[in-house]
Amino acid sequence: MLDVLKNLMDQTGFATLDWKNYIMILIAFVFMYLAIAKGFEPLLLVPISFGMFLVNMFPDIIKEGGLLHYFYKLDEWSILPSLIFMGVGAMTDFGPLIAYPPSFILGAAAQFGIYGAYFLAIALGFTGKEAAAISIIGGADGPTSIFLAGKLGMGGTLLGPIAVAAYSYMSLVPVIQPPFMKLLTTEKERLVKMPQLRKVTKLEKILFPIVVTLVVVMILPTTAPLVGMLMLGNLFRESGVVKQLTETSSNALMYIVVILLGTSVGATTSAEAFLKVTTLKIVVLGLAAFILGTCMGIIFGKIMYAVTKGKVNPLIGSAGVSAVPMAARVSQKVASDYDPTNFLLMNAMGPNVAGVIGTAVAAGSFLAIFNVH
Repeated sequence: MLDVLKNLMDQTGFATLDWKNYIMILIAFVFMYLAIAKGFEPLLLVPISFGMFLVNMFPDIIKEGGLLHYFYKLDEWSILPSLIFMGVGAMTDFGPLIAYPPSFILGAAAQFGIYGAYFLAIALGFTGKEAAAISIIGGADGPTSIFLAGKLGMGGTLLGPIAVAAYSYMSLVPVIQPPFMKLLTTEKERLVKMPQLRKVTKLEKILFPIVVTLVVVMILPTTAPLVGMLMLGNLFRESGVVKQLTETSSNALMYIVVILLGTSVGATTSAEAFLKVTTLKIVVLGLAAFILGTCMGIIFGKIMYAVTKGKVNPLIGSAGVSAVPMAARVSQKVASDYDPTNFLLMNAMGPNVAGVIGTAVAAGSFLAIFNVH
């Protein structure tokens, strides 16, 4: 009887876990609090935090043969990130970008954060591929971060910390961005009211995803999984003839993928894999990349403000990061704090959509540089 009781005790979590696991469980509870009590991107943080909670009580769940191991393989194979992009395309109106093409400049400017972090990561001792996988966090785009890390062979080492950092910064956009937006702009600039965007025709909206796919994929074929799925989802939306596919890809399928992706990403954060100095470097580099991307978008917004003689509000430049539509909402929120009648949301959606495309292009450029297909 004593042997039976001893065997049972040896199998409990209390006997198998160490202090590091309890630290990770505490971090999981913090993420749950932010998601549930503060409303920080709960669709992302709830499954991520619960996956983190689960794996640190039962580490075998992510190992080969464990349930979440098979979910995680879908991340490594780039299947879930690509499906997320299709859902984003199906639920997003690209009209603001079509109506004001200079928004592409602001979306491109925000990518400076990615390339700046790339060289900084190399200076800190990471290899070229590791630096590329880490730097893409600066786009505040979780699916692209997972896609690139998987393609560059970071699945067994860095994918977990990279994905958690990327999704954390996506969730914290309303906290991180506003101080820098206020720091880099004057009150006069923040009060600028931009004109209403012109009405975009249905033909333009149908042609846009086709033309973008043709141009981008011909130049960088490695972007095809992300850009192709993004534009396919948008074509579903704008064609108007496949409402069932639009609804499925933007709702049911999207939420299923978020559950699988979120829990599997959270489950990569076992204490053994996550509590390392390398993880801290990744978190810091990702934050630096995100802040630099935000600042560069605003700076280019200020340049456009000067060139157009005050017709562009520089606040929309911060929306050039890829966190759609959260970053555009933050631009609107900061502007309305100074003038409740100032509605920048649709103007900010242009750079925000451009940022999604820009981050995918940045990922494709890294794959091309390292000759990865």
